[in-house]
Amino acid sequence: MTKGSHLLARYVYCRCTNGNGVTLKYFIIIILVSFSMENVFATEQILITISDDMNKIIFDGRWTHLTEWKHSSQDTLSYADGTTIQLRTAHQDNFIYVFVDAVSDTHLDKRIDKAMVCIDASNDKTEISNADDYCFVVTLDEKEATVLQGGSFSESDHFKKIAEPTNFIGIGAVSDENDRYSNIPHTSYEFRIPTDLVGRSNTYGFYFGVYDGYSDKIYSWPQDIISDSSLQLPNPSSWGELVSPDKSLPEFGLPLFALIPAFMFVLYFTKFRI
Repeated sequence: MTKGSHLLARYVYCRCTNGNGVTLKYFIIIILVSFSMENVFATEQILITISDDMNKIIFDGRWTHLTEWKHSSQDTLSYADGTTIQLRTAHQDNFIYVFVDAVSDTHLDKRIDKAMVCIDASNDKTEISNADDYCFVVTLDEKEATVLQGGSFSESDHFKKIAEPTNFIGIGAVSDENDRYSNIPHTSYEFRIPTDLVGRSNTYGFYFGVYDGYSDKIYSWPQDIISDSSLQLPNPSSWGELVSPDKSLPEFGLPLFALIPAFMFVLYFTKFRI
């Protein structure tokens, strides 16, 4: 069973079972696994969670205090040369929150080190970017981020620079003693991306890359994406997926309605048992 399907099944079990709910327990787990397993082998996935604490984030580009990003999904990404990146993701209200913690980048190359997060709002995996593809670039110690939108045929990579969206935040800084993973000073990057820009979806196309100026290397996810330049943007067809396994990013998800027959099934048998 995948991580996504396990978490979703356990979530519904805890919320829905009771002392008389033996049939409910097994029936709902089977239903949710079938939904979660649908695209397990299709592409790489990052699972994003809903959080009630993201509006308390202090956007300074670093771990401001030990529990700041605690209530978010965690993915530990390890690379062949020993580099480790901690990725934290969550969503709340009208924003997607991303924290890229480059714990191995201890050479602080200001205005050179950078992180890029890209979202394909439609997750249509096109070979050439279109207008629903966005990339957000944050450079260490720079005051302003760069926001790019696909669909431009005047640029070689088909992305053009656009004005920062309302309420967007992107900032890079140095995390140290308050970081949950390493107290050695290293680069880190915070993003707040408005769903008013990218829409609300259970599944986005997703890519991120971290450029380490000292080693002149780019560390990407998915990890099989190879970039020759810190300015090179990979085609959306090669991006992975950012998935809300509990379908909580849109206000109403299909599995909620799919569970109605399960509840009716349980109520029917419960009636006869009473």
